[in-house]
Amino acid sequence: MAKIGVEPSLTDVQEALRERGHDVVPLRGEQDAKGCDCCVITGLDANVAGIQNAVTSGPVVEASGLSAEEICQKVEEKLR
Repeated sequence: MAKIGVEPSLTDVQEALRERGHDVVPLRGEQDAKGCDCCVITGLDANVAGIQNAVTSGPVVEASGLSAEEICQKVEEKLR
C-alpha cells in the first residue's frame, strides 16, 4: 500500500491507517515528508513542520475536526 506521513500526535490515525495496510511514518520535520504518497497534518500548525511547502508531491490531508475513519477515507480518496 501507500507510504503515509502522519503527525506524531495523531496516534489514532496512525493505527487506523496501519490496520488498512499502509506504511505509516511519523512526520517530525520536513525530511520525513519526502517520499510519502500522502501526509496527514493536524492543521493547527500547517506550516511549522514545513509540510505545506513543496516538500511532498503527494496530497496533504488536514485532520482537524475529522475522525480517524474520516481521515482514512480522505487519504484513500486522494490516493486513487
